[in-house]
Amino acid sequence: MVSAYIGKGLALLILLFSLSYATKIRDIATMEGQRSNYLIGYGLVVGLKGTGDGKATIFTVRSIANMLNRMGIVVDPRRITVKNVAAVVVTAKLPPYAKPGMSVDVEVASIGDAKSLEGGTLLLTPLRGPDGEIYALTQGQVIVSGYEVRGQAARQVQNIPTVGRIPNGAIVERPLPEYPETEEIHLYLENPSFSLAKLVQDRINAEFGKETALALDSSTIKLRVPKGLRMVDFLARVEDIELDVPSTAKVVIDGRSGTVLLRGEVTINPVSVAIGTLTVTIKEAPEVVQPPPLSPGETVVVPRTEIKVEEKERRLVRLSGATVSQLVESLNRIGATPREIISILQAIKAAGALKAKLEVL
Repeated sequence: MVSAYIGKGLALLILLFSLSYATKIRDIATMEGQRSNYLIGYGLVVGLKGTGDGKATIFTVRSIANMLNRMGIVVDPRRITVKNVAAVVVTAKLPPYAKPGMSVDVEVASIGDAKSLEGGTLLLTPLRGPDGEIYALTQGQVIVSGYEVRGQAARQVQNIPTVGRIPNGAIVERPLPEYPETEEIHLYLENPSFSLAKLVQDRINAEFGKETALALDSSTIKLRVPKGLRMVDFLARVEDIELDVPSTAKVVIDGRSGTVLLRGEVTINPVSVAIGTLTVTIKEAPEVVQPPPLSPGETVVVPRTEIKVEEKERRLVRLSGATVSQLVESLNRIGATPREIISILQAIKAAGALKAKLEVL
């Protein structure tokens, strides 16, 4: 069961209750070699409406000159003044087992002082892998979800106009290194756990026979392809195996957005929580002191500082054996703010009273 609760002045708390949940192995693990690969490149976006890089962005000017020189047009970089070109970094992610001719999406982001990439076209750009080899080529019109409108005394900006996408904009030119054929392959759990590793091992062995799967540690299960089965057929059947995964009590805190997610039966040992808010106000009120008439004195400014300290008292709340919902109600009663909620949860965990894993993003 999933529920969300928003209290006055509180962070968003999302509660997930479940002792176990049914899932398939493909949802909690990945096969060895089945991973994405990242590509990166440097290119130019042209055709902008005066929102490109300025002359101060030297690498853009030099890139334009180098491109024209390769086309047989010799120009002096010092004489180039354009505002419809922007230097960009182009990134893409190749899926596992990508083959030549396949197309993938491309992300384009400005690295100069361009104001917007709206309406621009990316020129032919090679995309390289970590080994320096070219694996894909990309070119096309950049689609931007944001915009920027400027006037003489104001401007309106929506989303991020200096970042865009080219759907299916890159064509794979080089195949990824193939994984060598073998009778054994490893399965990696996304959330390592010895109990979960043993559970996966036992379910696979129950399906294909003993010694088919062997848990090596909390995240790795070694698989041996049974005789008479092809590797692809075997892995397809392994991915579809269903199992009941026990739910682990966990609290996840996102300090930037003030979101607190609690999963499972999160309980706490007896603990008391009190929040005291201390407010310190410092006010500067300098006073100008004038010398007496016809005296040789000078006018001076004498500093005057007023300091006011105010501490708000709040009740002491005792939390004993509380479940997730009871914890939310208790925090709401003492009027905790999002920042205070995060501090309280961290303090309860530090005191050893929180019976759950705590993760801060």
